[in-house]
Amino acid sequence: MTPTRPHSLRRQLWWWLVGLYLAATALTALFSYQAFGRLINTFMDEQMRIVADSYAGGVQSRTLQPLASEKALRAGAFVVQIWSADGAMLLASSWPALGLPLQTQAGFDTVEWEADGDDRWRVYTVLPDPQSPAADRPRVQVVQSASFRQQRATRRAWLESLPIVLLLPVSLLVLWLIVAAGSRSLRQVAREVAAQDERNPAELPVARVPEEIGPLVLAFNSLLARLRNALATQRRFVQDAAHELRTPITAIGLQVENLRGLIPPGEAAERFEQLEAGVTRARHLSEQLLRLSRQDVPAAADSADADLAAVLRESVGQLMPLADRRRIDVGFEGKGAPRVAVPAAELRSIFDNLIDNAIRYAPEGSAVDVRLQGGAAGGPVVVEVLDSGPGIPPEFIGRVFDRFFRVPGAPAGGSGLGLAIAQGVGRRHGLRIELRNREDTRGLLARVTLGPVPGSA
Repeated sequence: MTPTRPHSLRRQLWWWLVGLYLAATALTALFSYQAFGRLINTFMDEQMRIVADSYAGGVQSRTLQPLASEKALRAGAFVVQIWSADGAMLLASSWPALGLPLQTQAGFDTVEWEADGDDRWRVYTVLPDPQSPAADRPRVQVVQSASFRQQRATRRAWLESLPIVLLLPVSLLVLWLIVAAGSRSLRQVAREVAAQDERNPAELPVARVPEEIGPLVLAFNSLLARLRNALATQRRFVQDAAHELRTPITAIGLQVENLRGLIPPGEAAERFEQLEAGVTRARHLSEQLLRLSRQDVPAAADSADADLAAVLRESVGQLMPLADRRRIDVGFEGKGAPRVAVPAAELRSIFDNLIDNAIRYAPEGSAVDVRLQGGAAGGPVVVEVLDSGPGIPPEFIGRVFDRFFRVPGAPAGGSGLGLAIAQGVGRRHGLRIELRNREDTRGLLARVTLGPVPGSA
């Protein structure tokens, strides 16, 4: 089962913060509701008791001021009821429409009674002791809406929770800014990782990352150190192997050349040609390995620009002996002399390989064209190498830049490293190398797109 990818850290913090604020709001509202409800009930009950005792003791006049239903229901005013000593007759009531009967038990109680849309009432009843001298005094009952108390407690709870609710968007904004500030350092680290030179990856700075991300960066630096050691070991192996092979292969080549005049014609000559071709291929492979190992060694930045036309002429001139042996007509066409911000040695590495491949794969007696164009008004510079060889099957176009890959059926003599070397140089200097089969005729088109030096002629 494939593990699901975790959500964004910022989104997780948001949801946790929203959940925390909602839980805090609910707990604050619940606590405020209970605490303020107890406070209201205690205070109101004491007021009801005082009012009831004052009427029962004759302190208050028994002439009651009429009370509107709105006052009793919405404002929580006390409703006073005065009953006869035996409780059989209601002598006076500040709100007769209530109609609540006299309770049989003295003290506080909460009763269910429907009156003008309200059905819960808090009641305090004063019942004189029948054995006391004041047994003939009337009985008093004070009533208040229980819903009014509940509404007051609920409103107070919401008021207590309101600051937390109002702080929620402010907290989310602050969280956004904090996470954005923290993620800037992570994005900087990501950019530094993306800009790493694959031939010599450097350690990432730890000082600018948050403390929680520090162990991850340190672990990544440890991995990069092991990778550097592995790359250095690989480069040393390739260099040592190429150097060790170069001397004996050169010696074998000289001996083969010395034997050429001693081989009689016939089958022996044919076998000798095969041997000579194998030695030539081995020599070419060792040279390519040396060039590849030098390319993989990190070099200091070279800001010197090169005359592209001169570099192309040098490449063509160096490969003319091979072209003459195969009777290949190599033509060069170039307009102007644009300069590009790539060292000449690196450009030679690209064009030597492309022109060498074109000469090797073109049929004997055919032509190879090298064209230089563009570069005017700061535009791109394009170099094209065209041959009339077999081309590359479409299914192998994407693989020809892989190291040691050779198209099946290709003639012997290649090493499978030339295009890989050219592609490596192109990537290092931001050049684009394209290979495609020619549409106008048989053959292959190799195109290199370069950028000119700003302000160059």
